[in-house]
Amino acid sequence: MDRGAMASNGVNGHRTICTADGTCTAGSGIQGQFNLSNFEDGVLSSAFMVGLLLACPIFASLAKRANPFRLIGVGLSVWTLAVVGCGFSINFWSIAVCRMVVGVGEASFISLAAPFIDDNAPVEKKAGWLGIFYMCIPTGYAIGYLYGGFVGQHLGWRYAFWGEAILMVSFAVLGFVIKPLQLNGFAPPETTNASILVDATSSSVKDDLQTKVAVSPEDFQEKSAENSSNSVLSEVLRFMKDMKALLVNMVFVVNVLGYVAYNFVMGAYSYWGPKAGYSIYQMKNADMIFGGITVACGIFGSLAGGYILDRLNNTIPNAFKLLSTAILIGAAFCFGSFCFKSMYGFLVLFSIGEVLAFAIQGPVNFICLHCVPPNLRPLSMAISTVSIHIFGDVPSSPLVGILQDHINNWRTTSLILTGFLVPAAIIWFIGVFLPSEDKSNEDCEKQVMPNRPTAGSALEVEKVQQTNKASAEA
Repeated sequence: MDRGAMASNGVNGHRTICTADGTCTAGSGIQGQFNLSNFEDGVLSSAFMVGLLLACPIFASLAKRANPFRLIGVGLSVWTLAVVGCGFSINFWSIAVCRMVVGVGEASFISLAAPFIDDNAPVEKKAGWLGIFYMCIPTGYAIGYLYGGFVGQHLGWRYAFWGEAILMVSFAVLGFVIKPLQLNGFAPPETTNASILVDATSSSVKDDLQTKVAVSPEDFQEKSAENSSNSVLSEVLRFMKDMKALLVNMVFVVNVLGYVAYNFVMGAYSYWGPKAGYSIYQMKNADMIFGGITVACGIFGSLAGGYILDRLNNTIPNAFKLLSTAILIGAAFCFGSFCFKSMYGFLVLFSIGEVLAFAIQGPVNFICLHCVPPNLRPLSMAISTVSIHIFGDVPSSPLVGILQDHINNWRTTSLILTGFLVPAAIIWFIGVFLPSEDKSNEDCEKQVMPNRPTAGSALEVEKVQQTNKASAEA
């Protein structure tokens, strides 16, 4: 919803326009108030990626040590404050910084929500449930178009951001009070904490028991600091090991590469769509029209894609077949739509193309979750999301802005952009022939709980604590 509102004509607006005879139309929205070029305007749409890029791997790693719902609560709280800051921005750089922080909130959610859904969905309906979840992305965009257009026109663009913050507060609070979440493939937080305690003291405990010499408070603090440093190094090494496992997984790599090409186009569609429609077809209510199309096509396409994959038997090869077929046919309809001079012909063909394009949401994320072991799912979702943004919609919005500044023809710009859907179809088609297996049911007990505390180790800790206490009293 936030990015849809940001792209709406009511919030985003336009620069002051002057004709050859000297008649000028006052600018509106963010672009008009701060007098932004199309490139700067495109940068604002992509600024959230900075926070997302930095925070995604962090939240994915913290899921091994902390309650995921609490992490989501922290992220959404940061998001709320950042959106409030957007409403109080005074220039391009102030709103750009706030948009960067907005990405932190997204990072906490996207890494953890999909694995939770995958854990709780029936086996025969996993793709369908994921389709329902990812249906919220186009629906949110569309609601954002409608919301931003209405609030921006009647109250001003700043109120659109403040309204979003009010809506998010309850969800941020819910993250702190809801029942703790346990993901498959991860040890419970309390078990992990106990494991860390044993790791930090086990070596010194054994030495103390052998020599019968009590550990002084100073020595104990020094050893604790040393073990804490070793623990941080261990986490970094584990993260690097997990990253290597993802990057050598060809199914994951091919899936993400196709997703990047797809998101390059869809990100630019979502941001520049209302402006392109207004320019090419003189749509008086471009926000409302594109919002309505995105809602209807996003809901139907996302649900249909997940349902069809479940009916075909939700396997990774079948998911690749569905991805390549849907996006190739969808690209043909979208390309043809921009060739129509009639607005009604455009709307019909573009709607069909959008339905097919949104059908990939369930299958593409199904592959991300099922081509890796359970303990790598949060990191898989995090790296996938970071990749499709940093190589997809982040550069596409400003690049399309630059292209339009040079061509000054939205129809030609849109046709060139749509052509990038073809590489996505080709890449996903290659995935059909890759050797693949569903790893979602692999036993990761040994990977995620290598240091589970035993009764003996716990007893050793207790003995050393009693020895230290007696030494202090003496």
